[in-house]
Amino acid sequence: MSLLIVGGTGTLGRQIVLQAVTKGYKVRCLVRNLRKAAFLKRWGVELVFGDLNLPETIPPCLYGITAIIDASGSRSYELAALKKIDWRGKLALIKAAETAKVEKFIFCSTLNVEQFSDIPFMKIKQGIEINLKKSNINYTVFRFAGFYQGLVEQYAIPLLEDLPILITNENVRVAYIDTQDIAKFCIRTLQLPKTKNKTFFLGGPQGWLSSDIISLCESLSGRTAQVRKIPISVLKLVTRFLSYFDWGQNISDRLSFVEILSVENKFPTRIIYVYDLFKIDYGEIIELNDYLYDYFVILLRRLKDINFEERQKQKKLIV
Repeated sequence: MSLLIVGGTGTLGRQIVLQAVTKGYKVRCLVRNLRKAAFLKRWGVELVFGDLNLPETIPPCLYGITAIIDASGSRSYELAALKKIDWRGKLALIKAAETAKVEKFIFCSTLNVEQFSDIPFMKIKQGIEINLKKSNINYTVFRFAGFYQGLVEQYAIPLLEDLPILITNENVRVAYIDTQDIAKFCIRTLQLPKTKNKTFFLGGPQGWLSSDIISLCESLSGRTAQVRKIPISVLKLVTRFLSYFDWGQNISDRLSFVEILSVENKFPTRIIYVYDLFKIDYGEIIELNDYLYDYFVILLRRLKDINFEERQKQKKLIV
């Protein structure tokens, strides 16, 4: 089976590429910048120039391809890129896949798309899902609550830089998951007929409150966080107000994502079913405790090394 992976240089995409290559699949990556993607070539990946912003470049990339895994995505607040790449470009990709008779299309989507169609990013994700379902391609859609990697920027970095951490006043548990584990599900889908034309909610084995994550970061770093709570009612008001102004649209979308994750998802029931179907044991999944532990230990070790090198330089200057 030959795979075309879109978004192979991204946080999630590179994990999918790595596991696909490890499992022995023939992997091709559609890339806009061959130099930036050079590390993928060293992994044994075939690189082909293709740009979702240039639909005419897509069909040649699909020659001999059995399955497509789309792990790409523009930033949620880049509205122009969303329209050109994530909407028109991906519609062109689906059409080209139909013409090329691609057998499987795996699409990485987002949690709660139906409930937030007023947000451009979510509306586009939902639209691509709808078009996939209307196509004659065997598809599988994964919807994620969020990556562990995103929690570093949201919680760990502000804590280390002594900046406020913004959270809502809602007590809702979110089942975040590591990109390595998402990659496991994506690759395993290729060998599971029961995933044909299905949409799955995918998350880690445990749901986390914002307060739990903050406490964990404080414990691992030895620092105290500055927490600022924003009521959901205020968040909605600010979002609606800012959306009237072009300069405020980016802020509006970013704030809206806090609300998206505040919707209860009944994750235990959904995830248990998915894990059983994919024959993946909870013990195989990276836990958030371990992920953040590795992050803080490695980071603090690097900081110590940098401080040591600085002290050594100062000693030499004194001598």
